[in-house]
Amino acid sequence: MNCLKCDENAVFLEPTLCKEHFISYFEKKVKKTIKDFKLVKKTDRIIVACSGGKDSTTILYLLKKIHGTVEALAIDEGIKGYRNKTLVDLKRFCEENKIKLTIYSFKESFGKTLDLMLKKEKNPCTICGTFRRYLLNKHARGYDKIATGHNLDDESQAIIMNLTKANTELLLRSVPITEKKKGFVQRIKPLYFCSEKEVAAYALLKKFSIHFTECPYVKQAYRNDVREELNKYEGKHKGTKLNIAKKHLIIIKDLKSENWNFRRCANCGEPSKEENCKCCLILSKL
Repeated sequence: MNCLKCDENAVFLEPTLCKEHFISYFEKKVKKTIKDFKLVKKTDRIIVACSGGKDSTTILYLLKKIHGTVEALAIDEGIKGYRNKTLVDLKRFCEENKIKLTIYSFKESFGKTLDLMLKKEKNPCTICGTFRRYLLNKHARGYDKIATGHNLDDESQAIIMNLTKANTELLLRSVPITEKKKGFVQRIKPLYFCSEKEVAAYALLKKFSIHFTECPYVKQAYRNDVREELNKYEGKHKGTKLNIAKKHLIIIKDLKSENWNFRRCANCGEPSKEENCKCCLILSKL
C-alpha cells in the first residue's frame, strides 16, 4: 500500500503514510497540542518524567527538539527485572542526546522497593502511582513544568476509570495541562492526542533504543480491564478514545470552579487535602 502523500510504501495505517510523512504528521500533531493548549513558554524550565519507555523517551526527544533545553527525572520503583533494564536505556539515551538525568528511588526515599512493599500491601498501582507522583512533584520543584508521556490511550482509560469511581479530583487531572496550584508543579502532556500505536511507531521509526515490555504488575490493575474493553470498542468504533478525550475536556470546564483546598501534610510537609498525605498514610501501613 502506498503513502497517501507520495508513492513510497506506507509504514503506518490510519493514516496511511510512509516513514517520512508519518514522522512529519506525528511531530506536527504534538506541536499543535503544545500550541493549542499553551503547554510551553519560551522561558519555561522543563523537566520530563522519564521511565526509559517509548512514551517518555519520545516526549523527551521532541521537547528537546522543540524547546531546546530540557532535563530528565526518573523514579526507580525497584521492580526487579523491569525498571533496571529501562533505566539502562534511559541513561544511554540521555548521554547520547546530552540531557541531564536525575534518578530517585523508592528504596532511598521510603526505605523499601516496590517489590518489598507488595509483600504487605497488594495494590501495586495504587502504591506505585501515589509514591511516583509524590517524588516527581517534590523533585521537580524549581522547574516551571513537568512533562509526562501520557498518550491518548492512557488518558481515555483514566477518564473512564475515574468516572466509574466517581473521582472528580482525578478527572480534573486528565487534561493536557493542569491548573496552577500552590505546592504543585504544573504538568503538561504533549502526547495527549497521540495514540499508543502512533507513539510506538514513531519510537520505532526513530530507532530509539528502548524496551517495549510492560510492567509485570499491569495485569493486576483495574486499568488493564478498562484498557481491554476500550480497545474492543476502538476496534469496532474507530475514534472512540479520541471522542472520550475531546468530550471530557468540554465537560470538565464546569468542574474547574470547584475549590480544592490543600494544606501541608503534618508528617512530611508536602501538599495534602487531609492532615496526612496519602503517601504517608500508605507508608504507615507498610
